[in-house]
Amino acid sequence: MDRNQLSKEILTLVGGEENVEQVVHCMTRLRFNLHDDKKAQKEQLQKTYGVMGVMESGGQFQVIIGNDVANVYKSLVSNMSKVPQSETAASSASKKKQNPISSLFDFIAGMFTPILPAITGAGMIKGIIALLVAMHWMSDKSQTYTILAAIGDGAFYFLPIILAVSAARKLGSNMFIAAAIGGSILHPTITALLASNVKVSFIGLPVTAATYASTVIPIVIAIWLASYVEKFIDKYTHASLKLIVVPTLTLLIIVPLTLIAVGPLGSIIGNGLSGGISWLFENTGPFAGLVLGGTFSLIIMTGMHYALIPIMLGSIATLGYDYMIPIMGAANLAQAGAALGVFLKSKNSKTKTVAFSTSLTAIMGVTEPAMYGVNMRFKKPFIAALIGGAIGGGFMGLFGTKAYVMGGLAGLPGLAMFIGPTFLYAVLGLIIAFVAAAVVTYFMGFEDVKEEEVPQASAVAGGDPSSGEVGQSAVASLPKGEKIPVYSPIMGEVKPLSEVNDPAFSQEIMGRGWAIEPSEGRVVSPVEGTVFSISKSGHAVGLVSDSGLEMLIHVGMDTVKLKGLHFTSHVKAGDRVKVGDLLLEFDLAEIRKAGYETITPVIVTNVAQFSELEPAGNEHKVVKEQELFYTVII
Repeated sequence: MDRNQLSKEILTLVGGEENVEQVVHCMTRLRFNLHDDKKAQKEQLQKTYGVMGVMESGGQFQVIIGNDVANVYKSLVSNMSKVPQSETAASSASKKKQNPISSLFDFIAGMFTPILPAITGAGMIKGIIALLVAMHWMSDKSQTYTILAAIGDGAFYFLPIILAVSAARKLGSNMFIAAAIGGSILHPTITALLASNVKVSFIGLPVTAATYASTVIPIVIAIWLASYVEKFIDKYTHASLKLIVVPTLTLLIIVPLTLIAVGPLGSIIGNGLSGGISWLFENTGPFAGLVLGGTFSLIIMTGMHYALIPIMLGSIATLGYDYMIPIMGAANLAQAGAALGVFLKSKNSKTKTVAFSTSLTAIMGVTEPAMYGVNMRFKKPFIAALIGGAIGGGFMGLFGTKAYVMGGLAGLPGLAMFIGPTFLYAVLGLIIAFVAAAVVTYFMGFEDVKEEEVPQASAVAGGDPSSGEVGQSAVASLPKGEKIPVYSPIMGEVKPLSEVNDPAFSQEIMGRGWAIEPSEGRVVSPVEGTVFSISKSGHAVGLVSDSGLEMLIHVGMDTVKLKGLHFTSHVKAGDRVKVGDLLLEFDLAEIRKAGYETITPVIVTNVAQFSELEPAGNEHKVVKEQELFYTVII
């Protein structure tokens, strides 16, 4: 890859030098602050050879390059006559350009992403219970049913507490004060009092009866207000009294305020949204289904799908069902069908392999590889997926298809969500969306590529140790089927990449692997090899193992903005390391206190040369020099 040519293309596609206000780079991406984001040709950039993806986040226009970003940045700078490179200025520009809508979606995504595993697990259990009862394999009067039902309902009933913790974490306030607020409004005494038919008041102010179990909007508003109250009180309280005064006053202000005003208002908003969606589907079923099914993939691309989660949860909590979840499933199956259409139509063996594998993963509920890696790349299959989603969604809307629980992946594993009177229509709708997208893709066609035009994952980076050629040659020298262990670089809790609040990692644009929520601020080498790059801010390090693995360890999200504060590097590019050697240290508490997430992706960036990564069996907690996952040479 010609870095100079790539940098020129990127500069042109972001609107030219005159449109660039600031440009810096982190470990994997170029971060632009543009005068006018609309001048950037996002679609064309995503198709540019050497660009892994494009994101807009925090007021920045981010072009994902991968391990070779530093060299591409140098070429970019050399092609600009005057480059404003101040990271401080870029950060300031970012804050200035952040708009309320972007902030809202960022908040909703950051709040719901961490809690999705709990909701998913509980939802799947509820679906399995429904299946067991429907098949008469278990009685709904049995004690086993009662216990399983409590497991499935627990996360939903106490959802306000779970959301309170997650929202406080995102807002940078005290998570345990937030949990106490959620626990207070769910307390059995309060619940019984509000459920009674007597008038309730607090110091003479009327308390409106409302149900808080399983609700979303009341607690979110309450914790948002609590974050301001807590910070205000903290600011004007002497350090010696903070531990007592701040939580006491915050609870005494927010809990009554929630019961008197916030809760009822939130309930009205939530019920209004749920009722409005239900009215729409009950009165314009096929049309509503067609529109949502045909646009849901576009909604995902903007991040707006997170805004639908509170509505879906509210519908299930208040009505017992939701109309949108099945139609979203149809849109996702349509992406799988379009990828299968590419597999059937393409004459390129590598394209067929990628299309078939991503179609299978999309059928199982993981749609991003199919959507971003195949359908959007060839453009017309993505259009076919929208058409398939619309057809499937319209069918579901016609028959009033419902989901009765929320949880699980939106593919075959999520079928349990639909068990109920409209289950057959849900299954048929998914099949229709899948088949329609595949057929439309096949007959619409697309611009196929010649065999030699398909880029390899490692070729994106260039021709030095950070480019992939070192790793590629090392891999080529190993026997097929060779199993290579990767050890944990950090002590902490293992998480799937899907829980990382950054699409570059959660959608596996950069590569595959796992993430770790650190329990201490030390990063050691997970492999024996060479350090090929370490960020100036010290938050990320790239390695090439002797066996050819190209790895990235990225401490926290957006921690590049700390500009090295709280990070200490112990290696430099070119250093040889063995498993367990100290790479960098970071102040875990201070980084979290500054409001940054510390979840740390540990990924293989040249993963195309290996089979699926295999977990080492340490799915929860890991310690340093404990095996985290394996790769196998293909």
